[in-house]
Amino acid sequence: MTLPGVRIAGTGSAVPERRLTNADLEAIVDTSDEWIRKRTGIVERRIIDPSKGEGQLSLATDALRAALDDANMVGADLDLIINASVTTEMTCPSNAHRIAATLDAQPAGAFDMQAACSGFVYAINLADSLVRSGRHKAIGVIGCDVMSSVVDYTDRGVSILFGDAAGACVLVPDENPDRGCIHQVIEGDGRGWEALYMPRREEDVVEGATGENIRLGCLRMDGRGVFRFAVTKFQQVIELALEQTGLSVDDVAQFVCHQSNVRIIESAKAKLGLPDDKVYINIDHYGNSSAGSVGLCFDQLRKAGKIVDGDIVVLVAFGGGMTWASSVWRV
Repeated sequence: MTLPGVRIAGTGSAVPERRLTNADLEAIVDTSDEWIRKRTGIVERRIIDPSKGEGQLSLATDALRAALDDANMVGADLDLIINASVTTEMTCPSNAHRIAATLDAQPAGAFDMQAACSGFVYAINLADSLVRSGRHKAIGVIGCDVMSSVVDYTDRGVSILFGDAAGACVLVPDENPDRGCIHQVIEGDGRGWEALYMPRREEDVVEGATGENIRLGCLRMDGRGVFRFAVTKFQQVIELALEQTGLSVDDVAQFVCHQSNVRIIESAKAKLGLPDDKVYINIDHYGNSSAGSVGLCFDQLRKAGKIVDGDIVVLVAFGGGMTWASSVWRV
């Protein structure tokens, strides 16, 4: 029995209108535009306006609605929705089910997935396998985080990095069995969880944690530790993807990388010999949007005509957990 291929029928994204610039942060925390640009490459980031009712639910819904429109489909065409996020408003019901209700996707299955910044790549890998198996015919995949809801803006090491965004896609079967994901990695190492976590209770705070007035519910990060992990893991997963698929850098149309820090991306480019025009960067205007990052980049690249049918693309992400993931697609 030949398994079907998988086609990305449509993509979409959503970002808030509100901008938080480096100048805005200068008025909040001890930092400067020059310091932020030099260390992260970020100029501004988008953040939600709760007074307008914006949140993870609204951004994720808007992104999936845009993906459905792009695919000329409606919510009722979906039989599963996966919403990757660490910033949903509630755990019960899942935001995925509330999205399904808004888009009239009943009786589609739906669930939220937590894999931090790796969330979108984890989700698209899972969705590809489910479609290819024949169990599902149309899956909506969303990566969306509103990091502004969990950032302590008095913490310079965290507040400068993160923004809010959503990216989404719709996967359907394709007659060409060679189409879709041709290589994937979903991995993690829980021993490194203390480098990036959000404590809800006093007892969750890592013993010996530095800093006064630790805010529960806010992101805590060992910046240097995460940087070292990311630089190494980025290079490893891309090398493995190329090795196991037999592809060369020249064969790949785009390397769609999680927008964590421009220095991390530039380091991977230099070590692997990746050309500038094949590594998209938008962190300067959107910051690190966690699970929203890769999906946002993919949609922007596709809408700009830089990813077209038949192209091979490599998606790469890493995040808290610690998690990492890659996905090589023939789109």
